Amino acid sequence: MGRSLSAEQIAHYEEEGWLSPLDLLTPGEVANVRAELEAFEATHGPMSGRPERSRAYLPFRWVDELMRDERLVDMVEDLIGPNILCWNAIFWIKEAGTESFVGWHQDATYWGLDNRELVSVWVALSNATEEAGCMRVLPGSHRTELDHDETYNKANLLTRGQDIRGIDEAVTVAMPLEPGQVSFHNVGTAHGSGSNRTDDRRIGLSLHYLPTHTRQTLAEWDSAALIRGIDEYHHFDHAPRPPINLDPDTMTYHARSADALRRIVYKGSDTSERTL
Repeated sequence: MGRSLSAEQIAHYEEEGWLSPLDLLTPGEVANVRAELEAFEATHGPMSGRPERSRAYLPFRWVDELMRDERLVDMVEDLIGPNILCWNAIFWIKEAGTESFVGWHQDATYWGLDNRELVSVWVALSNATEEAGCMRVLPGSHRTELDHDETYNKANLLTRGQDIRGIDEAVTVAMPLEPGQVSFHNVGTAHGSGSNRTDDRRIGLSLHYLPTHTRQTLAEWDSAALIRGIDEYHHFDHAPRPPINLDPDTMTYHARSADALRRIVYKGSDTSERTL
């Protein structure tokens, strides 16, 4: 038994590479978070394509607070231990009735991390049904490495338009979520999602937690937020906490951090103009 997850849930995650659904935010809390996002968009335009979309815990105080929610971090600790960094926070938004999709991929292939202990938490800020294009996973795939094509398909929300050929959809598992629920998947778990065929936006925020002993192999400098415990390794620069939304000093740090992330994700690729 862990702090928050049962022994059965932990064993399932370790064996299958995913866990879903889990309750996190109340209806009022998720409504407030969505309102924060859409208030920003009302002034600055859609989040998709904006630099604030990634490493979003730096521009937005409310993302930083959600990332540190004790209810969530307790679950993460059950899976990766007590000394925790958050490497990235990124919005995944599919507008209503659009063709946007996420190709099948394994994040471990592109993120430059020296182990497969990172856990990705996907927080639903709207209904993520199968019709809305919820995430699907390939159980057990975190134990192997699959070949990826880099298509640069503009409808594919991934930076390189990554896609794994030959996935048998019949053996994949859908992970639909209600607003405020979360799913977990391992950095090596193959996953993807289809288009949003509903009349509402499909809004998700993914948070990527890793143990502090993890190293970045594709860059000399990278950053992450210290969430819990101690970091005796200091392989990542510790990101500052924003005192307010769009704090000027924190945004200067965000520009450096987001540029480092872009260079890592595009390392060795035919770099396009796509925004991370």
